[in-house]
Amino acid sequence: MSPGEDDSTYSRPVSPTETWFLVYPDSVPGVIQIVVEGAGRIDPDELTRAVETASRACPGARLTRQGMTWVDSGTAPAVRVLPADSFDPRTFAGTERLHSPLMGRDGGPTCEILLQPGEASDTLILRAFHAVMDGQGVRAWADDIFRVLRGEEPLGAPSRITECELIEQAGAPESRDIEPDLDWPSSLGSRPQDQHAFFWRRRTVDGTHPALVAKVALAVTQACGLSTGRFLVPVDLRRYLPGVRSTGNLTNNPLYEVRAGSTWEQAHEQLLSILTGRQDLAARVDPTLPTQDLTVLSRQIMGLDAFSAQHDRYSSLATLSHVGKVDLADFSTDTFHATTVYSLPNAGPLGPPEINAVECGGRTEITIGWYDGPQTPERAEALLDRIEEALSPRAHREWDANDTARPLAHPGTVVQQFREQADRNPDAIALAGPEGDVTFRQLDRRADAVAAELLDRGVGRDTLVGLLAGRTVAGMAAVWGVLKAGAAYLPLDPQQPDHRLADLVADAGVTICLTERAHADREFAASAGARTVLLEDLAESTRRPAGVDVRPGDLAYVIYTSGSTGRPKGVEIEHRQLTTFVSWATRVYGVNATSRFPLFTSLAFDLSNTALFVPLLAGGSIALVPDEPNHVVLRDMLENSGANALKLTPTHLDLISRFDLAPSGFRAVIAGGELLRTPVADRAQRLFGPDCGIFNEYGPTETTIGCMTRRYDAERDAGRASVPIGVPTDNTRIHLLDGDGRFVAPGEVGEMHLAGDQLARGYRGRPDLDRERFTSLANGTRVYRSGDLARMLPSGELESVGRNDEQVKVLGYRIEPAEIARTLEEHPAVVTAFATGLVKPGTADKVLCAYVVLRGDATVEELTAHVEQRLPRYMVPSATFVVPDLPRTVNEKVDVSALPVPFEGPAADSVTAGAATRSEAEDAVAKIWARVLMVDIDRLGADADFHRLGGDSATLLAMLAAVSADVVGIEREKDFMAGLPEVIAGPTLARVAELAERARAGSEVSGV
Repeated sequence: MSPGEDDSTYSRPVSPTETWFLVYPDSVPGVIQIVVEGAGRIDPDELTRAVETASRACPGARLTRQGMTWVDSGTAPAVRVLPADSFDPRTFAGTERLHSPLMGRDGGPTCEILLQPGEASDTLILRAFHAVMDGQGVRAWADDIFRVLRGEEPLGAPSRITECELIEQAGAPESRDIEPDLDWPSSLGSRPQDQHAFFWRRRTVDGTHPALVAKVALAVTQACGLSTGRFLVPVDLRRYLPGVRSTGNLTNNPLYEVRAGSTWEQAHEQLLSILTGRQDLAARVDPTLPTQDLTVLSRQIMGLDAFSAQHDRYSSLATLSHVGKVDLADFSTDTFHATTVYSLPNAGPLGPPEINAVECGGRTEITIGWYDGPQTPERAEALLDRIEEALSPRAHREWDANDTARPLAHPGTVVQQFREQADRNPDAIALAGPEGDVTFRQLDRRADAVAAELLDRGVGRDTLVGLLAGRTVAGMAAVWGVLKAGAAYLPLDPQQPDHRLADLVADAGVTICLTERAHADREFAASAGARTVLLEDLAESTRRPAGVDVRPGDLAYVIYTSGSTGRPKGVEIEHRQLTTFVSWATRVYGVNATSRFPLFTSLAFDLSNTALFVPLLAGGSIALVPDEPNHVVLRDMLENSGANALKLTPTHLDLISRFDLAPSGFRAVIAGGELLRTPVADRAQRLFGPDCGIFNEYGPTETTIGCMTRRYDAERDAGRASVPIGVPTDNTRIHLLDGDGRFVAPGEVGEMHLAGDQLARGYRGRPDLDRERFTSLANGTRVYRSGDLARMLPSGELESVGRNDEQVKVLGYRIEPAEIARTLEEHPAVVTAFATGLVKPGTADKVLCAYVVLRGDATVEELTAHVEQRLPRYMVPSATFVVPDLPRTVNEKVDVSALPVPFEGPAADSVTAGAATRSEAEDAVAKIWARVLMVDIDRLGADADFHRLGGDSATLLAMLAAVSADVVGIEREKDFMAGLPEVIAGPTLARVAELAERARAGSEVSGV
């Protein structure tokens, strides 16, 4: 039957496993329940139609029972809308629908859908009687429902195959029927003999976890204080017939024993041995069950169940069911975006507690369910604590430096603080520069003029106003005028072409642009449909904006950053985030009424906001530097502007530290936006003197200017490649997670996930990017995935180690380009250096390249020899270029796209990553990996990691079987599989190929 075809003749016999569920008492429903929580809405009528269409393609969802035969009723499962917020996803209390049976008696249904509307999101619960579906069957049905909701065709699951037929086709080993072996205590303690109520508890754990079932089994065994633990592990038998699409119950439950003293690798090897030995096929239910009288069978089983409850003895400690990895996109639509998916366990007669796991969205959902009793929910929470600790140790999750809660020095917004400064010290200098000094009163009145004009034009709360201005008095008045009007500003860089500016204005939805007269002829605003207001036409005003109450949650500004897709993205910063940063920076950098910061970088670069806001709100001043920075401008700025504090990029800091300058009186020099290498900080310290603090500040635009800092210490930082980035700012928290979303141990490298009060509202008009970059931890904490890598030092501080998309791996080694650059800079002829990994065209591999600016004569060969003498061979750049300077972006970062590349000519284009690096055996294994993992073979280098490419236990088994058959040869399979512990410890392409070669070589030797 093809997907979507209505075939009312669909039927199949009740299988032995399915017969077991027919004797469940009504008090224990025996229903598989998949819960989908998400943001947004699912229309009930659209859902009803989707369920009808998907259930025609998956007729197993429409079954009812006639005797010992399942037949298609022709009626789609009902969609029932629950009262709003009646379902509590923490305790699963509030609705009896979750406990109602679906046994298909007297023509009744075996499946249904529950839809619970929420205040901002909906929850969907798919319910199926376990006698007609297993977990993978429900997933197939659910996948098709959401396909239809997205306007796609369902794939369908029309197969009528039963477990007996599947086992026969798969060639089962000798049958090992499961007998009730009631020798094991429950992992949750004894259950009340007269109590049949069921309960669930849920725990969300950060990350996805290889060998998840083995780790959970080990944790439960140890929690129960046993030397050995036994578990039932449901295994999907479809793995033996990959083309089968069925919603039926095709699961067997082999027994799995774990020693408490073993490692998780050993426990995982034991589980894989069960599966490679096909014990899941052998662990079948008594084939004669369907022929037995159900009434007699029920009486026998319930008698055993009473004995089990009385003596607290079960067939295992628990049933461990891993539903698998779920892509949340598969459970999402245009109006509903799944945030998590989990499964509610069920347990029947003689059944121990059931523990279910689903991996989705970078997290693992663990649920446990069993018979309720006076202490069992508490025991369940304690057991979940042990499981969580095994998967995500508390020592990895907690960091003393994250205790950053601190009241703001001033609770008001920056607008309120600026007004107070203007009222308190009206004649104090606020701005200094080529246009002359400007007092707070003068700046305040010019800002009022801008605000009044905007209010007259209908600008209001959260309106975004474009601002094309330089570092001038008019530009400063415009910033404060927009904020006083309750609006937000979009800084536009005059150095960028009109086409680019027009794109930003259109993307941001700007309708009014404030522009300096010098740019009046530019056409970007008109081409984007925005009106232009010339700033010079707005004189000082004594008219204060009336009726404007700027609130912490109002938008303050939007800054665009480059996007990985080539489309810039606008970061929305609210007043609360800006105020939090200002409060912290004022205290840490010692800013007061005598402080003066020079403003010499583009307003479209958020680094500039330190100089723009922090000194004025402390009663200090800004030295305006309208000219583009060069050595003359920088010299004048440092020696003649009266500045005594400075915020700049490490590139600029490196530049000025090489000039013949003599700045004096500086108290704080803050470097941000790039990695601050130790030699640069050291030269800066000598230049500005021992009393000046040299600070390394870290913070993406998405976390409002800066969210970490560390003062350079020559003694502590000696020998480091870069200055540590320190600890979080006030009310900020930072978490290090690996590529699988797990917290890393101290000293290990992880991606920084940033949380706290400085986190941006999100990306303007880009909910897709918000979901991708602004995620949440298992405990619900909203975080920004920075893409920046760091490790914790023994001092408890963080050290930056680059980005997760810049890190280079060669022969399995992780390489940080900053160390290569630092080594090159130690050569006496090198002024500055930059190293990076460039992607070779047509491949996914990165090749190390270095770029140097020279002060003297040196050949590439000499520079290479210099590096070879100081670093391991795998860290020597493949190509080194001498360049006159390092090209820069508007944000003063190295513009990698403007650097020369070594990949030229047809020969380079024709070389793929795999062909360039793989041996013959690795190439053979790579072909299998590409097929099993469904990835491009050119992505597979020798150091490719099976799990990192999306492999799980099932695909690992498929891969090992294929390697045995196609590469090693069945006669040497045992020799190859003897290396299974090595594969589990590090499943790289090179390791698998090496084991295959070793096993095959043994065969050849034997043949000789």
